[in-house]
Amino acid sequence: MIGHGAKFSRKMEEAVAALLSQKNHEEAARVVGIGIATLLRWQKLPEFQAAYRQARRDAFGQATARLQQASGAAVSTLLKVMVDQNTPASTKVRAADCVLDRAGKAIEIEDIEARVSELERAAESSTGHTRRSR
Repeated sequence: MIGHGAKFSRKMEEAVAALLSQKNHEEAARVVGIGIATLLRWQKLPEFQAAYRQARRDAFGQATARLQQASGAAVSTLLKVMVDQNTPASTKVRAADCVLDRAGKAIEIEDIEARVSELERAAESSTGHTRRSR
């Protein structure tokens, strides 16, 4: 984003990072060394909004990746709770329900992915056929 003559300054980049790491606007402005009014004004700029949105997406993507990495351990925990004889029945039922729910959703997603792939193949075939017949 930064380049010679770019409107987006290093301070603005620091402000985006501070908004993600500080608990409020005042702290973010203080960390960057700008006034709160400046930060609020920057937040109205389309290029600042875009950079902030992208930074939030990136941070969320990293958090999602960490959750995905832990999913194997989560499944193991659910299964252990579900089969442990010392686990209360109500907890076993919740664990079993969670396992069934997630397994069902996985099947639904696989079905949707298969349908989308088939539609994409059909669209490509149709487009190719249309182009050849012209």
